[in-house]
Amino acid sequence: MPEPIVISIDAMGGDHGPSVIVPAVAIATASLPDVRFLLHGDEALINAELARAPAARAVCSVRHTDKSIAMDCKPAQAMRRGKGSSLWNTVEALRDGEAQACVSAGNTGALMAISKLILRMGAGLERPAIVASWPNMKGVSAVLDVGANVQSDAAQLVEFAIMGAAFHRAVHGSTRPTVGLLNVGSEDEKGHEEVREAHAILRETQLDFDYRGFVEGTDIAYGTVDVVVTDGFTGNVALKTAEGLARFFSGEIKAALTSGPLAMLGALIASGALKKMRARLDPGRVNGGPLLGLNGIVVKSHGGADARGYASAIRVATDLARSDFTAEIERNLKRLTAVAPRTVAVAADAGPGAALKETSSERSA
Repeated sequence: MPEPIVISIDAMGGDHGPSVIVPAVAIATASLPDVRFLLHGDEALINAELARAPAARAVCSVRHTDKSIAMDCKPAQAMRRGKGSSLWNTVEALRDGEAQACVSAGNTGALMAISKLILRMGAGLERPAIVASWPNMKGVSAVLDVGANVQSDAAQLVEFAIMGAAFHRAVHGSTRPTVGLLNVGSEDEKGHEEVREAHAILRETQLDFDYRGFVEGTDIAYGTVDVVVTDGFTGNVALKTAEGLARFFSGEIKAALTSGPLAMLGALIASGALKKMRARLDPGRVNGGPLLGLNGIVVKSHGGADARGYASAIRVATDLARSDFTAEIERNLKRLTAVAPRTVAVAADAGPGAALKETSSERSA
């Protein structure tokens, strides 16, 4: 019988801490009976919640620490002073092989900095990326980067494409993910130099996904491709814009449906359809943004997620832990170096990502 998967969890992270995280574990356990959990944080607070959730208590071990990282803590400060905190210990358990993945709803900058410090980058990868699962008209797209890197060059965008495709296959079940580069138009001459250079590399290289070229902002909602690749500045602006629009439309629909007796009657008649729409647009359903590229599986939950939303992040971590995700990324990085054998010897010591960097420079020359 296979060994159970262990998920390491920062029980003090986020806006609610154990009062949401322990019920989330109980929810996740119902569909993930072979998963066990290491909860890091204040033992008294965690055990008080576990006493009310016997399903979670049966699958959890608690690692006490009275130290936690504040949500407004600067990344540099978190690295200097964070050792021994619930977030630090959560990631350290992953590095030490006690868990196959970890989840935190804590400070994003601190999680990124501490994870890079403890786990380092995966072989051949230069920068991590945060991926968001984005509901669309056809299903769910993976959009990355949504905040880890303000600027990204062509080599990094190609790495994001490789990581995003592997993520979509592992979590959303696509057999051959379609990938597009976010741009201001679909024509080859559109966009800045980095995105055009990445386009040339992806178009010329045989990778284990279906590259479709440039896509525009409207294509994210249409579901034109499974994976949308962009830099962290653009991706984060797009994500926050979409979240704001979703709240705006939700508020407008609610106001319209409660504006008078006839409107309320119409809302009652359409209540079944409205519930389906609300469930479809519920951000908790797709909560859980992995920090791709690290030498280990780290999933960031939204800080304000409720128990069902946090349980979704746990499922993302479990799906990645069960998948061929890391090996797929390594295979595609090797294919990249194979298209430019002359550059491989030059960058052999730095790994496939460095060879890609050299290849990217040569193509723009």
